[in-house]
Amino acid sequence: MHHHIVNASIQIVPIVQDKHPYAWVDDAISVIQQSGIQFQVGPFATVLEGTYAEVMKVINDINEFLYAKGCAEWISNLQIQIRAKGDITGLEKTIKFNL
Repeated sequence: MHHHIVNASIQIVPIVQDKHPYAWVDDAISVIQQSGIQFQVGPFATVLEGTYAEVMKVINDINEFLYAKGCAEWISNLQIQIRAKGDITGLEKTIKFNL
């Protein structure tokens, strides 16, 4: 895959009863924070921004973390936008609404 910047959205939906689902989501966000890539936490999903390889590594790391920490079951909802000939950023898509 190319080395341009891509956008991704990840939403973790824990299907658990061992602790509040938000606690698992907070743990997933901590993995993102430690990754060093750009991100923005939203009320329903977190947007990631980096190269395809960086973003996919973070997504994999989140799922591996949840598995290793004993989360019984979860859904990872993903959206990834890739532009073949250049970067695609969240700011590019939203700046007109922040003026």
